[in-house]
Amino acid sequence: QVQLVESGGGLVQAGGSLRLSCAASGGIYSEYTMGWFRQAPGKDREFVAAVTWSKSTNYADSVRGRFKISRNNALNTVYLQMNSLKSEDTAVYYCAAKSPDYVALRPDDYKYWGQGTQVTVSS
Repeated sequence: QVQLVESGGGLVQAGGSLRLSCAASGGIYSEYTMGWFRQAPGKDREFVAAVTWSKSTNYADSVRGRFKISRNNALNTVYLQMNSLKSEDTAVYYCAAKSPDYVALRPDDYKYWGQGTQVTVSS
């Protein structure tokens, strides 16, 4: 059983930056691809970015070039550095884990989820 705990959300002005963190415990971290998803009010949960154990990455078109996902395998932690934030990035951001270790884009492909952290971008 994998437990995921996100941190780092908050309120930021448009054009600003935030860094989200997700600490994982339980399970064997090397077996999991880690992903970030987000869900805005009234919308479906959507893929943001994912990173494999070997640090291959994938990004949604809407965030590519602005966001960067990374992981510290020694610390069992995954990060999402968000730059040039826009009002449309406002959402609850969720950390997720899946096994086996390859990138997937659908929420249903991920078995474990964190509780979510709110990111609000003011214009």
